[in-house]
Amino acid sequence: MSWTECTEPAQQGSRACAALETVVAPRARDLGGFEVRRALPSAQRRMVGPFVFWDQMGAAQFAPGQGIDVRPHPHIGLATVTYLLRGEIMHRDSLGSVIAIRPGEMNLMTAGNGIVHSERTGAEPRAAGHELFGIQAWVALPKSHEECAPAFTHYGAADLPLLQDRGVALRLIAGEMQGVRSPVETPMAMIYADLQLDAGAALQFDARYDERAIYTLEGEIDLAGERFAAGQMLVLRPGQAVTIRAQTNARCMLLGGEPADAPRHIWWNFVSSSRERIEQAKADWTAGRFAGVPGETEFIPLPEG
Repeated sequence: MSWTECTEPAQQGSRACAALETVVAPRARDLGGFEVRRALPSAQRRMVGPFVFWDQMGAAQFAPGQGIDVRPHPHIGLATVTYLLRGEIMHRDSLGSVIAIRPGEMNLMTAGNGIVHSERTGAEPRAAGHELFGIQAWVALPKSHEECAPAFTHYGAADLPLLQDRGVALRLIAGEMQGVRSPVETPMAMIYADLQLDAGAALQFDARYDERAIYTLEGEIDLAGERFAAGQMLVLRPGQAVTIRAQTNARCMLLGGEPADAPRHIWWNFVSSSRERIEQAKADWTAGRFAGVPGETEFIPLPEG
């Protein structure tokens, strides 16, 4: 079967409802001219596979001299996945990693037992003015890896498989689709992909994993006759493949994986299967026991409460 072959008649709108478990409308926050839309965690859905946190950054246009400055802050028990559609972010961490994150690249920062990083606009894009649009997601590490050593791995756009056929372009960030596997290695089973569709083109999202979702970024898509605009997380029911058809030129992210091996607690930037471990991380950050980011002296204090 062709990977763009449609298997759901477009007129059967009830099929789309049957395929959807819930639709999450992200909560928007204005960070001073820069909007962030959070879809996970939400009241409708806490996690999708290992994905425990999902923020859409922008799209935002920064004037010359402006940009983002997220001071050093800590993480435990998770891996951050930063993926940009447009723009650039300079990443620095307590391992000594210094790298510009650019569109189509995969930056996997595994916090494990503790890492600190900052995210800022680099000097050149700040001076010139720039657009920023992307997704920052966190994936919960399996219990067996929550206390692993921290790590950072960068994958260039050329390292990630790009599948193209009849108006479909899919960059496979992590996991496997259509018999192709991403080189990104994670200790949990997951799927993550950047999908671009020309108007009228379609892609079948298979039911390999019980927990899956589609996050609409640009344009309008159709699931068996029901249309969805940009800025929504469409959580799918398990066991049923769905066909994503573009009504206009569209872009969306595909995500999911095996369910978490235990409930996860989230407090600020800490994720853990243990509340006690989060309390320890809070105490460690307050006491300055996390390693610092080389060359940076600023930091974000522990929030109150």
